[in-house]
Amino acid sequence: MLGLPLLGWYLGLRTDSMLNVDKSEEVERKRGAELRNHLVRSRSVALIKSGQALSLRPDLLKSKLWADELGKLVDEVGSFPDVDAMNIMREELSDLLPRLKNIKRTEASTKQRLVTKGKKTRLQRLVESDPILSLFEFYNDCRVVASASVGQVYKARLRRGPALEAILGKTEAAKWGGKTVAIKIQRPDVAASAALDMYLIRRTAMWLSKFRGGDLVSIADTFGMQLFGELDYIREAKNCERFRELYGGWEDVVVPQACTSLTRKKVLIMEWVEGTKGPWMGSDGIEMVRIGLRCSTDQLLRTGLFHADPHRGNLLRTPKGHLAVIDYGMMADIPESDRYGLIGLVLGLKNKDIALATENLLSLGFLEDTTQVEILVPRLRKAIKNSTGGTNKASDVSFSKLQMELDDISRDNLLKFKIPPYITIIIRSLTILEGFALSVDPNFRLIRGAYPYILKQLLSPEGLEQTPKALEKLLVRLLTVNGEKKEVEWGRLRQLLQLAETASKSYDPSKDNDDDKGSVSRKTVDLFLKFMTSKTGLFMKEPLVHELAEAIDGMASIGESNLLRMSRGIIRPLPGGNGPVNKKRIVEIRAVIEVLQSALSVDNDADKNGNDRLELFRGLAQELLLILNDPSQRELVKPILEEVTSVTQMVAVEVLEIRSSRAIRGVLGLVEAR
Repeated sequence: MLGLPLLGWYLGLRTDSMLNVDKSEEVERKRGAELRNHLVRSRSVALIKSGQALSLRPDLLKSKLWADELGKLVDEVGSFPDVDAMNIMREELSDLLPRLKNIKRTEASTKQRLVTKGKKTRLQRLVESDPILSLFEFYNDCRVVASASVGQVYKARLRRGPALEAILGKTEAAKWGGKTVAIKIQRPDVAASAALDMYLIRRTAMWLSKFRGGDLVSIADTFGMQLFGELDYIREAKNCERFRELYGGWEDVVVPQACTSLTRKKVLIMEWVEGTKGPWMGSDGIEMVRIGLRCSTDQLLRTGLFHADPHRGNLLRTPKGHLAVIDYGMMADIPESDRYGLIGLVLGLKNKDIALATENLLSLGFLEDTTQVEILVPRLRKAIKNSTGGTNKASDVSFSKLQMELDDISRDNLLKFKIPPYITIIIRSLTILEGFALSVDPNFRLIRGAYPYILKQLLSPEGLEQTPKALEKLLVRLLTVNGEKKEVEWGRLRQLLQLAETASKSYDPSKDNDDDKGSVSRKTVDLFLKFMTSKTGLFMKEPLVHELAEAIDGMASIGESNLLRMSRGIIRPLPGGNGPVNKKRIVEIRAVIEVLQSALSVDNDADKNGNDRLELFRGLAQELLLILNDPSQRELVKPILEEVTSVTQMVAVEVLEIRSSRAIRGVLGLVEAR
């Protein structure tokens, strides 16, 4: 059905090019509208969804006007007859009829909010005469208000009264009665269309798999599961309630409540949310993208319930400036081990840590064994570099380019490399979100914008009573040498602290801030202290105590050695003093201390004079007094103070043990290697 129309459309493009009119705005918009109409007429759910995703990527289409036209696929894909929709709704909710037998119905016209003038239509008569449909006061003369690839939406208000109480019970009826709701009714032919789409997609995947690498059939099957899951509105209502439980309490995120008692497989009823669809321009748009990024990062790192279809038709900006998520058909549950494994893989490739990268390539399912690691890791590092436009900064990664680079590797039959299906879901979702961000600000970088939330969640996971094992394993691998919990990776800890500084609201993902340079603020020091004194950072305590003790002993030994030299041997060190010095460790610890000290320095724009520094310490002293005088603040910092005291005591004890041991060896005549 689509082949010939698309061929005609393509020939039209070639003709435009030959006539040199392809750059005309009128012609370009006309071709974009033709493409949209061909997709709509195909009735293919998969193709329409692909068009929706492409509408967010004018950088890939090379035409903003085409993107504008395809963007109309969000809610303008053509509707099926309203009478058919009402009949589907009647049939789906027919199990409620026995509860309404003994309820006396009043004339709907006396209660109807929107009074119809003149002769009533067949549709209006159907709604008013049916015991199920008359539970609702429909807006827009009972006509559809929006249409999408899977279903179409009606706006209505649930009537208060005995009928609603008989169906929902008094408690639920009191909650839902009088509430404005969105009613989503599934297209009558959508299941058959989706089945045909998936048959063709899977056959194509099987054919392509013979000529190229990668597990294309598994990817097709995963997409099919997502697609058919979207056809089950009961599942979508449950997804909505799960998402609401996790994010409904966020002050800047709105999650409508689903009316599960009135939801069936082909009919979904949920709260109506007022708002405007994107793209949103200017500061409002940037704020919406920020909220969406923070929410997506939290889904990946904390909850695992991942929204796989965040296009602008599924997101609204409410009158209060909050982000509303209104569609939950395409959701994915990403296992904890895979979520943190993916982060470990990216960090391993970024930091050239072959062991970490290999470990996660195997655990995530990219590779079956280690025989091709030496070939694959350089290819992946090159893929990441290419996806950054050559800068090799993680903050510049383009997910659309990364997807193409991974596809190129997967096509190479020399490598037994496959892209796990859930990775495809994540990258697809992030590609859509990236396109959304770029439509607001062409300079916006998704990873750069996500840095604050990723690092904050890694170092100080919120909402979790216990640190996930996969997160603990990742942090141990990142922050201790060889992941053995014996020595601290001071250089990497310093990098994380510097990057965590971007966790401030003023951080601008549109600007090219250097990933590896910069100072930190007192907020970062607070984050560091919370991490080191939390259950998450508990594994750092033992190596931290050992290395601080070693460094303090080393610095004391340097002082004693200098004093011995300056006094020409007159002033001798105490027993156990003047021991070996690990200069590398001292330099590393000093670097971290300098990072933390920079948080207590004045701003770069301020004059570097004694008065500024005096004012700063005076302010710190005042804050300390406020904490000591405020019981609630004292309770808040009590765990940190207790942990700092404990670490200080343990370091002091270990320093004494080091020096005592050295003194005993000296008495026994045992020579210590220096």
